[in-house]
Amino acid sequence: MAATVIGMLGHCPEAEDVGQETFVRFYQSLDKFRGESSVGTYLTRIAINLSLNELKRRRQKRGRFSSKDDEGIENFPDRNEQKQRKELKDIVHTGIRKLDPKYRTVIVLRLIDGYSTSETAQILKLPVGTVLSRLARAQLKLKEILKPLYWDKYDTRGEGNG
Repeated sequence: MAATVIGMLGHCPEAEDVGQETFVRFYQSLDKFRGESSVGTYLTRIAINLSLNELKRRRQKRGRFSSKDDEGIENFPDRNEQKQRKELKDIVHTGIRKLDPKYRTVIVLRLIDGYSTSETAQILKLPVGTVLSRLARAQLKLKEILKPLYWDKYDTRGEGNG
């Protein structure tokens, strides 16, 4: 569940708040839990909804998504290969945070959290076909976003520029 929130919001104080609020909301809604899905699925759905609400607040506060959505990426001193992997991971997470929330949600649930397509559909209360089409579109959009981010960081020979 924490990975879902961090995948949606990044490492930031709001992610911690959303994580805590998820469990508060879960506790408050226990009487409404019908057991039609697993507790994990129910918690994930609450976390996704609260994350989407936070993204809306950010958008309203700033007008549109900006580079401030990328704040909180931690930089740890690593050896060359580990550092390069971390840099690439950070680039990917930056790209994911630039996706529209409906695409970001599917990417986070399917590719980061490892839910199946049917589980993702159940969590999001969407048809499986919609999940599949959003995943395909999200991957295309992510590729478009990542291309300039990657090329800004690495030249055509794959060597780091900085």
